[in-house]
Amino acid sequence: MNPTKIDPSLNSHVESTHTSGLHGTVEHTHDEAGNSMFGFIVFLLSESVIFLSFFAGYIAYKTTALDWLPSGVMGLEIKEPAINTVVLVSSSFVIYIAERFLHVKNLWGFRAFWLLTMAMGSYFLYGQAVEWSNLPFGFTDGVFGGTFYLLTGFHGLHVMTGVLLQSIMLGRSFIPGNYDKGEFGVAATSLFWHFVDVIWIILFILIYIWQ
Repeated sequence: MNPTKIDPSLNSHVESTHTSGLHGTVEHTHDEAGNSMFGFIVFLLSESVIFLSFFAGYIAYKTTALDWLPSGVMGLEIKEPAINTVVLVSSSFVIYIAERFLHVKNLWGFRAFWLLTMAMGSYFLYGQAVEWSNLPFGFTDGVFGGTFYLLTGFHGLHVMTGVLLQSIMLGRSFIPGNYDKGEFGVAATSLFWHFVDVIWIILFILIYIWQ
């Protein structure tokens, strides 16, 4: 019995089809991640518009109001908010290091610095809660009271959201093969955290520096 001969052109066709299919899958995954990131950036831009409108309102009220600060209030304490600011802004560098560890597939390095970022964000929230509890005015005490709590509270909500997202990403890092299709979740969360930090720098200048 003669051995069955395999047409070389058939092998070539199979290999070509396999390679083409694999390439198409990679391109599809890349396009999906790119589209998701684009959508997330659009979301951050929409959030930026909201914050910018708050900033504009704050500046307009401050430059036109006759009695800006509540009665009996001379100004805001800057020391503790400054410490909180340093902690929050520094966390942007920490989360960047965490991303670098993930890129080189060092999951424990990623988890350590990611957890440190969460701790720094939580410290900021704790510091803000302590500040609020010691303030001599409330939300209804004049335009300043209302705008102060609105701006810092809205930003604090974003910080809390960022910490929650980070906790989800940390938990997902323990799922085997979680990053085989990319690191979109981590990249988006990190970008959101940088956004939150930049917004706070502007807020700190407007509220605490410009008194």
